[in-house]
Amino acid sequence: MRIITGKFKGRKLFAVEGLTTRPTTAYNRAVIFNVHSQFDGARVLDLFAGTGSYGLEALSRGASWVDFVEFSSAAISVLLKNINLVGAQDDCHVWRKRAETFLKKAEPAWDIIFLDPPYDKNLVNPCLELIFERGLLAPGGVAIAEHSSREGIAESLAPKILKHKAGKTGSFTLLGSAPGD
Repeated sequence: MRIITGKFKGRKLFAVEGLTTRPTTAYNRAVIFNVHSQFDGARVLDLFAGTGSYGLEALSRGASWVDFVEFSSAAISVLLKNINLVGAQDDCHVWRKRAETFLKKAEPAWDIIFLDPPYDKNLVNPCLELIFERGLLAPGGVAIAEHSSREGIAESLAPKILKHKAGKTGSFTLLGSAPGD
């Protein structure tokens, strides 16, 4: 797993051993970063961060800050190694919390929120609902969800869908504020 492009291009990231964390493939990251490519100066939230590949790729492409949210101790250990590997310690913060708990208390608004929850665990829709109910996206901000093709986006969120793409191993949905929100 390598950073695709930007100032950290080609850096090989550490991965969590075992099967507890599903690594995001370079292909899947390329799909998402082709769907949304504006990162200059962005504040980013990487939920279910795992190894941090989404957030670190965003920093590599010009994001100014990333909040990483992860609960697994093993994943956090690897995430911290990856942050140190690319020298991004001053550009991010790691929160050891469950995603829904974090979202219920979060204050700042982010320009981009990545969600890559474990597949088929009914986590993507509750998190998206909290993001929009609590106004956690900055004006013009987007939430980018990687999710199982079997776990669709809730109908109540349909007006917020800006783009949807089916990938090889999952689906990718880009959501933002609907006109008039």
